[in-house]
Amino acid sequence: MALALLACGGRETPDDQSLHQDIVNGTNGAEVTFDATMVNDPVESGGHERFEVKASTGEVLEIDHNTTLAPSVPVHAGDTLVIHGQLYIDPGPKIGVHCTHAQTSSGCPNPGWIEFGQNYYE
Repeated sequence: MALALLACGGRETPDDQSLHQDIVNGTNGAEVTFDATMVNDPVESGGHERFEVKASTGEVLEIDHNTTLAPSVPVHAGDTLVIHGQLYIDPGPKIGVHCTHAQTSSGCPNPGWIEFGQNYYE
């Protein structure tokens, strides 16, 4: 049954503990899927929608959603969503996720998405 779902466009399910382990281990570039709650309203800047979310495991991450490749997500502080993208860990440390769009590139080899209100923004 799982094979049929994947063949028909099934999506990754949230794995919040794997996100936590990737952060603890400093696994920059890991592909992650996790549950999150909006911390603040999105801000548009340079073709990206940026906002902070809190993962169910307690980490606060910046989401860098490219609005030239995917539609804006109509979210607000307190909303819940599922995010699939690529983890980045910058010095500082700044922890975030980008590559939340279906179009791939050299910097984003795997398609990503944001699920909110039973809709996918990719």
